[in-house]
Amino acid sequence: MTSETQPRPDGVAIPFGTAVRVWFGISLQTFGGPAGQIAVMQRALVDDKRWIGQRRFLHAMNYCMLLPGPEAQQLATYVGWLLHGTRGGLVAGGLFVLPGVVALLVLSAVYVAFGSTVVVTALFAGLAPAVLAIVVQAVQRVAKRALISPALVSIAVVSFLALALFAVPFPVVVVVAGVVGWGLHRWWPTAVPERGSAEAADRGPAPVIPDDVLHTERPSSRRTLRVLLVGLLVWGVPVAAFALLTGTGSVFTQQGLFFSGAAVVTFGGAYAVLAYVAQQAVQVYGWLTPGEMVRGLALAETTPGPLVMVVQFVAFLGAYRAPGGVDPWVAAVLASLLVTWVTFVPSFLFVLLGAPYMEGLRGNRSLSAALTGITAAVVGVIANLGVYFAVHTLFRETFAVDRFGLSMELPDVGSIRPLAFAIAAVAAGLIFGLKWSVLRTLGVCALLGLAAGLSGLAVH
Repeated sequence: MTSETQPRPDGVAIPFGTAVRVWFGISLQTFGGPAGQIAVMQRALVDDKRWIGQRRFLHAMNYCMLLPGPEAQQLATYVGWLLHGTRGGLVAGGLFVLPGVVALLVLSAVYVAFGSTVVVTALFAGLAPAVLAIVVQAVQRVAKRALISPALVSIAVVSFLALALFAVPFPVVVVVAGVVGWGLHRWWPTAVPERGSAEAADRGPAPVIPDDVLHTERPSSRRTLRVLLVGLLVWGVPVAAFALLTGTGSVFTQQGLFFSGAAVVTFGGAYAVLAYVAQQAVQVYGWLTPGEMVRGLALAETTPGPLVMVVQFVAFLGAYRAPGGVDPWVAAVLASLLVTWVTFVPSFLFVLLGAPYMEGLRGNRSLSAALTGITAAVVGVIANLGVYFAVHTLFRETFAVDRFGLSMELPDVGSIRPLAFAIAAVAAGLIFGLKWSVLRTLGVCALLGLAAGLSGLAVH
């Protein structure tokens, strides 16, 4: 009998079918970014059903914060693993993204088919400016949590300047920030203070399944090698198959390799990596335009699941426009599914591979300090993303500055979009003034854009 089917020592177990239904219900509520998604799991799993204790939930969450990739989806995978072993992790993490995959695939097709119509153009004219307010909110939330010392503020500022003014590659910023965080912990410990949550973890009623009888596996070299081998094969074989069938220069191979690499540097959540994805997808590969990148983000904001799902939209448009001899619609669907696969398979691998080592990782203060440095840098990364989106949303034209060591893009102030400015201001008022949710704000702004377009106002 395997550890996954072993009865609990105290006889308490959650039927697997019941867990599947609950995970599916959670997947339909995962709007509003990682904070909202984690809150949904907290309410459903810890507060209402009490399947897992608060302390264990926080332990799992902190481990997932160490990993590249969408932390909320990884947290679902980890808790699913705690409840029902490997099959529980796969089902919980898979259901977490499934509704978003289906929804964004449909919306991407609608955009390609009808994106040039007045109605669709007007809707996106309302959604894109609203995204700016959402990004600003993300900067504020992450900064409040991450920038708890002057040294960490400095890391955030330097990261922003490196990206915005000197076009330093995103992975370089992440690595350097991690090294700086580790160095500060070693030689200047007060620069990276720790915040404990033990008191909060002990509050509330006891869980249905005590912490000491949740699923667990002893870490071993044999298990590690087995999980690593299977994970790498599942991750890499589809990319290799597309490379053999379509060639190494095809859009499928390019996207498979690029997004596989992006999946391992997505520290700090989707907003952090989107600046890197936008830069490469727009400026290097030409899969879509800057404005379309903003529209893709707006679509991802309105669908359930991790925000990084926007990569599916990027892949759909890129493959549709360069199908390489394949029917454009077939190419677009295949590319979007391939990119979704290589984006999320690493998340499953990281969780299932590292879960048995979780406690050791949590107790490693040097690793925690490196993560603190990376999280501080993420504030600058998200701020740079906001600037990038603002330049291409609020202005029709931009020009490049590449001299004296600087490398940046500035707006042509004569090409301002008054309607975009007005809708962005409305979105900011709704989010920061009235404290509206992201989804509700996007709905209002989409209606404003639609009303402007139908009334004949310029929305381009």
